[in-house]
Amino acid sequence: MFMRLAMTAAALVALSVPAAAQGRPDARAMTCEQVRSLIAARGAVVLTTGRYTYDRYVRNGGQCFTSAERAVRASIPTRDTQSCPVYRCEVFDPEDRWRFRWRMD
Repeated sequence: MFMRLAMTAAALVALSVPAAAQGRPDARAMTCEQVRSLIAARGAVVLTTGRYTYDRYVRNGGQCFTSAERAVRASIPTRDTQSCPVYRCEVFDPEDRWRFRWRMD
């Protein structure tokens, strides 16, 4: 009985290690549609966008951390395009209103 329990516990630990070791998704290895679907499904996701670059991309402004942040348009390189349209959170500066779009597509 103890041996069976120990084997089950070891199997569960072994299965969870690869998931914990996975890095963040690399947008450059995904199509634009895959990136946009991943963001839509998770609400927010940190993506690698270059050799040394990454950022957090969101479905909409509700995924930003504070009320001082707004979702702004951004574009990232993906496997099939150099400018996949996405959103990321940015601190909103009232003096810089021309950059902010109230309506999210």
